[in-house]
Amino acid sequence: MSTLEPIAVRADPPAVLDLPPAHLELTWRPLQLADAPALHTLLQAIEEADAAPQRESYDEVVDLFKGAWKDPHRDSLVGLDADGVPRAYGIVEVRPGDTTTVRAFLRGGVHPQWRGRGLGRAVVTWLEGRGRQKLVEAGKDLPARLAVYVDEAARDQRRLWAAAGFSPVRWYTDMRRDLAVPLPEATPPAGVRVVGWTPELDDAVRVAHNETFSDHWGSEPQTPETWEHDSHFMPSWSFVALTEDDEVAGYLVSGRYEQDWEPLGYTCGYTELLGVRRGWRGTGLASALLRRAMEAYRADGMEYASLGVDTANPSGAHGLYERLGYEATHGQVLYSVEL
Repeated sequence: MSTLEPIAVRADPPAVLDLPPAHLELTWRPLQLADAPALHTLLQAIEEADAAPQRESYDEVVDLFKGAWKDPHRDSLVGLDADGVPRAYGIVEVRPGDTTTVRAFLRGGVHPQWRGRGLGRAVVTWLEGRGRQKLVEAGKDLPARLAVYVDEAARDQRRLWAAAGFSPVRWYTDMRRDLAVPLPEATPPAGVRVVGWTPELDDAVRVAHNETFSDHWGSEPQTPETWEHDSHFMPSWSFVALTEDDEVAGYLVSGRYEQDWEPLGYTCGYTELLGVRRGWRGTGLASALLRRAMEAYRADGMEYASLGVDTANPSGAHGLYERLGYEATHGQVLYSVEL
């Protein structure tokens, strides 16, 4: 029997969620899809000022509004200056598939010219309050988490979240491998063949992914809707390992993020997801899938293969990537309040 107090007690949500105060000189309202172009411009200014290694495309901004589980009218805000230009924003998201820990993901930012006025603290306060409300609204008496990802090098942002009571709980590293260097020798184990991704295989891959990552910290099941691929998904760079009975033994899903190439200084194919089901771990299948992806990236003129990894991944993925020639480039930190 669970010894947890009800989520409504643990989350302690505010009864009334106030907008940031008027003396901050912005007018606040919820975000809407029509704001996507202006929001993208705001994000570009923030990313440029922070020298962010990864950038958000316009399509990704539009994707922030997609999904039946999202409610921008209640779960977002934007601060407009006297000319109606967005200068700060915040978004809260709770995904529907969480079964072990219900999570409220928070994100927000302030235009660099408007920093130092208390706007960051005000947005964080609103995000935390709405996040606590969302956790209660999810109606799941599970362990709960308020979560925000911050670039490891973004010291000001890290201090802001720490001052609000968030703690660094997980570190993630982005890595790259030079495709000009000879590729590693790696072949699928006997009885397994690697094929290109097809729409017909996609849901079987989702199911395999949910099983594969069930023992990974912070991973929760993907529903068919949250699994839906975005505009950066590259079918021709994605692969599925099938057994003789056509069961999914492993998979690799890739994305193409052209907006990142200029700030990174090189072109790359990005391995979004790599998974091997338990019965096939330790057989070299992960290496074979990575080599197949590297071949596809290189065939399309990419200079590097890139990916991200949880540094405490239980499958030893970090060490595998290093053995295959991947090198760390930058990192992210997950800050959270555990409830």
